[in-house]
Amino acid sequence: MARTKWRGGFRDRPIGVPNQEKRKKVKKDNATSKNVLNADSNDDVLLADVRALIASYAEEAASSHAASPEGQKEIDLHLSDDRKSQVKVKIEAISSSGDGLGLSPELDHVYVIPFTTIGDVVHGRPYSHKKEHNYSHADFLEVVEPSSKRDDTRIECPYFAKCSGCQFQMLSYEDQLIHKKSIIERAYRNFSTLIPEYIPEVGETIGSPLQYGYRTKLTPHFDGPPGSNSKKGRREGIAFAEVPNIGFMQKGTKKTIDIEDCPIGTDAVRKGMKYERSRVANELAKYKRGATLLLRESTKRTSKDLTIQQPGTSNDPPEEQNKSLPIRGPPTSDSDHHPSEVPIIRTEHQSYTEEKTCITDSNATSTEYIDAFKLSNKAGAFFQNNNSILPIFTAYIRSHALPSGSSPNSKT
Repeated sequence: MARTKWRGGFRDRPIGVPNQEKRKKVKKDNATSKNVLNADSNDDVLLADVRALIASYAEEAASSHAASPEGQKEIDLHLSDDRKSQVKVKIEAISSSGDGLGLSPELDHVYVIPFTTIGDVVHGRPYSHKKEHNYSHADFLEVVEPSSKRDDTRIECPYFAKCSGCQFQMLSYEDQLIHKKSIIERAYRNFSTLIPEYIPEVGETIGSPLQYGYRTKLTPHFDGPPGSNSKKGRREGIAFAEVPNIGFMQKGTKKTIDIEDCPIGTDAVRKGMKYERSRVANELAKYKRGATLLLRESTKRTSKDLTIQQPGTSNDPPEEQNKSLPIRGPPTSDSDHHPSEVPIIRTEHQSYTEEKTCITDSNATSTEYIDAFKLSNKAGAFFQNNNSILPIFTAYIRSHALPSGSSPNSKT
């Protein structure tokens, strides 16, 4: 017999018989947790959007007696897990995580499909189902009828719609900013616990001067050789038979896509990516497992009077600041075509010369400039990855840090 605590005392129960009271409590707690969403959980943020979409169409269906939205009649609900079935879905909303949301004909089940926008009619392949929460994740297959918001000529990356890094390249930047504003509004509505009257008005999103070529840090990775994570592989080590894919995760999978170039990276980071891919291929024998590569831009400014390194201010617009001269980096080796160092990109300004390079050592020090301020930090540490927006961002903070009418020198 086993002893079970019960109302301050103990009672006997046969060994092997589950504690029914404990099981009921756990089940009850799980049921309760469905109604308490956590803002730190990506699943809960998505669930809030799913519930809102279903609720909005339930109200519309009740008032208009509509069986389903226009264009949804041919959709069949498939809940198989073999990634062979397909659904045809019209996208009705975009989640806070950036994925399109489409409804089943019954208006009670949502398909979460990436790389889509409101108004798209698309084919998707369901692969993961949250039946208790009435939604399924699906692979994006193709656009059947494009939305008026979609313009695929805006897409500048050949890996878009596969790589998990970007979601909105087919949208205008104006539409992207509108969506980002809606994310903040939904965060307040779903997770602030404030009554509607006390939720603050969200201002317009301040855009970035650059939409491509802005990211100063990338961390591509590659997986170890097959079997390297097994006990034998960890003990004995397994050599690579060929150069592995080096890049980022494929959306909705655990597979790594081979990414040769990333157009959202700055010129220095993109040169660094080419350098690191070449280096890994040449030093592949040194690796027995996968690794994550650091690509971090670092900046050096030298005054034109050649007497001091100049941290000063550039009044050039961002597009001019990023206009670089031809690469004047170190020579490459004729034997293996592998650069001996990460290339340097030099840009001439009126009062100084700027040199940008890519750091690959996470313990090294990277340098960034914001207006007249020079900032140095550990290359592997967090720092805003879009340096083109930092002057605007910090100016906004300075202008709003003090109450209206106050001056920086005020003692009150």
